[in-house]
Amino acid sequence: MTYIEAPTDYEGSEPSLFLAGGITGTSDWQSELVALLAELPLVVLNPRRKNFPIDDPSAAPAQIEWEFRHLRRATAVLFWFPPETLCPIALFELGGRIAESRQGLFVGTHPEYKRRHDVEIQLKLARPEVAVASDLPTLAEQVRTWVTLGKMV
Repeated sequence: MTYIEAPTDYEGSEPSLFLAGGITGTSDWQSELVALLAELPLVVLNPRRKNFPIDDPSAAPAQIEWEFRHLRRATAVLFWFPPETLCPIALFELGGRIAESRQGLFVGTHPEYKRRHDVEIQLKLARPEVAVASDLPTLAEQVRTWVTLGKMV
């Protein structure tokens, strides 16, 4: 696996996976998922920075622009909705563009995520082939199967 973290740009052509979902006020689920995917031949694009410069007024617009570009560049997008927050931006990204695109799509919600039912219904309508996972290991297994079956292109 090749790991790319915001704000580093990725412009390669290798199969890539964008980690979308909760960042602010949530556990670092991205690190757990990266560990679960470590052996796969993928580029993982992580918007969660180890050190976000919160006092820099230009940091937020740069972050949003990075996410916008890389969500579209990625071969596939993985969404995780943790229980700590509703993740309004991730919901917007999922419903606003990704669910209707041809990108690979993996979605999971913690069992206690308050809008889980909404995510399940919307995906059943837009992308019925996407099974909503209830934990990170199951989500990682879906990605592993996708890579093993060669559906990355």
